[in-house]
Amino acid sequence: MFEKEILALAREVVELCTEKNVMVSTAESCTGGLVAAAITAIPGSSQVMERGFVTYSDKAKCEMLGVMPITLRQYGAVSKDVALEMAHGAMSRSEGGIAVSTTGIAGPDGGSTGKPVGLVHFGGRHYKGKLIHREMRFGDIGREAIRLASVEVALEMIVELARLG
Repeated sequence: MFEKEILALAREVVELCTEKNVMVSTAESCTGGLVAAAITAIPGSSQVMERGFVTYSDKAKCEMLGVMPITLRQYGAVSKDVALEMAHGAMSRSEGGIAVSTTGIAGPDGGSTGKPVGLVHFGGRHYKGKLIHREMRFGDIGREAIRLASVEVALEMIVELARLG
């Protein structure tokens, strides 16, 4: 299901988070649970995977993660602000010590000049307070490729946050 690179990163997430004794929560929109699926594909993931939120609709982002409606109105679902609120919500509504979020436009439709297909925002949060954000513009490389590239970035962010402590 996943490429070797993604599985290697997921294995690193499981090993590092096990070593650091920290649980992971995910808040996913455009990836639809693929980040959590990649982590749980690795034996031993039950030691580190706390829960995953799939919040595809704006309503789900608000109800499940506490994203503020005004943030969605002002910046749109595919934005730095929403990605960071999603990561914060995943952490505050779980036992996770690390949270990562994905929100983007996987296509083939839905893009615009300002927010083209392939634009994905990522949020990350560590329980010690560190917040990180990534904006990726993968281009119109196809829905599956955008989603898998997003999984890779999200896993890299979890590794980065896990190395903090």
